[in-house]
Amino acid sequence: MSVQITKANFESEVLRSDVPVLIDFWAAWCGPCRAMSPIVEEVSESLNGSVKVGKVNVDEEPDLAAQFGIMSIPTFALFKNGALMKKDAGGRSKEELIAFITA
Repeated sequence: MSVQITKANFESEVLRSDVPVLIDFWAAWCGPCRAMSPIVEEVSESLNGSVKVGKVNVDEEPDLAAQFGIMSIPTFALFKNGALMKKDAGGRSKEELIAFITA
């Protein structure tokens, strides 16, 4: 299950997380984002706590989107030990998303 990430909980949910955190930057009006939503949930369930999955609605959290240079959505960002390790935009399969996290 994914966690809603906001400016208010970013530090506790992402920066202080004991496990890597995958963030899905998305918006409700974005068709590819809506298509990725069930895949993101499947990945969250598949990784079963070894990775935290969070979602940032860019319309509700424009400061977070700007902070990480989000120019298109969906964009996936992987954080480890409080640091941004990598990010990439665009839809992908469940297998590709897992590979993005684990590679």
